[in-house]
Amino acid sequence: MTVLAHQLDRTIVIGAPPAAVFRFFTDPARWAAWWGAGSTIDPRPGGRVFVRYPDGTEAAGEVIEVTPPSQIVFTYGYVKGEPVPPGGSRVTIRLEPLPRGTRLHLVHAFADAAVAETHVQGWRYQLSVFANVVADDTHANAGALVDDWFAAWAEPDEAARTAALSSIASPDVRMRDRFSAIEGLDDVTKHIGAAQRFMPGMRLQRNGDVRQCQGTVLAAWTAAGPDGAPRGQGTNVFTLGADGRIESVTGFWS
Repeated sequence: MTVLAHQLDRTIVIGAPPAAVFRFFTDPARWAAWWGAGSTIDPRPGGRVFVRYPDGTEAAGEVIEVTPPSQIVFTYGYVKGEPVPPGGSRVTIRLEPLPRGTRLHLVHAFADAAVAETHVQGWRYQLSVFANVVADDTHANAGALVDDWFAAWAEPDEAARTAALSSIASPDVRMRDRFSAIEGLDDVTKHIGAAQRFMPGMRLQRNGDVRQCQGTVLAAWTAAGPDGAPRGQGTNVFTLGADGRIESVTGFWS
C-alpha cells in the first residue's frame, strides 16, 4: 500500500452556509461548474470522480467517504498516469460552520513531497474558482435584491417599508453615504421616511447589470424627481451575508 506521507493544506472562508457549499461536491452539474465542462462525480463511497480541466487534462479517482454537509474524501490522480497515477493521492475536504459562512479546509496527501509542492498553486487557484462559483449561486438574485432595496426608498408607508426591508436586509444592516451614517433596520426605515419628506417623489433606479464578486455587489443608480428628470446618480456597494441578505450599503454620489 502506498504511503501518502506528504500533504498540502489550504483553508478558505466562503460566504455561504455549509449545506449550500456541500452541494458542489455532490451535484454533478455543480461539480463541473468549478472544475470544467465534462467533469462529474458519483457522490457515494466507491463512486467515480472525474475532472476534465479546461485545457483538456483529465484526472480521475474514487469517492472514499461522504458525510453531508461536513466532509468528503476521494482519491485523485491523472488519467495519463503522471505525475500522479489514478488513485495515487487522497483529497479530504472538511466544512466548518461560521457565523458568516463556512470555513473550508482541504488536505491533499501525496506519496512524494516534490509532487505535493507542484499542486500548491493549483489548489490556490481552484479553490478561488470554487469560492466564486458558490458565491454566484448563493447570490444569483443580487440584481433583484438591489432593485427591492431601491424600491423601498419610494415606499411611503413605514410599516410596508419595514416589512420590505426586513425580507432583504439583516436587522443590523449598516448604511453609509454622504448623508447617512445609519446602524440597524429601524434607523434605515426612518431615514428613508425623512428623505421622502425632504425630497418628495424622488425615486432610485438601477442602471445596468449589477456586478457581484463573493458577496460584494456594485450597482449604478440614478435618482429621478417626480417629473422623471434625473436629479443625481452614483454607485452603491452592497455587502451580502451568507443568508443572502444585505448586511451593509455604501453609496457614492457621482
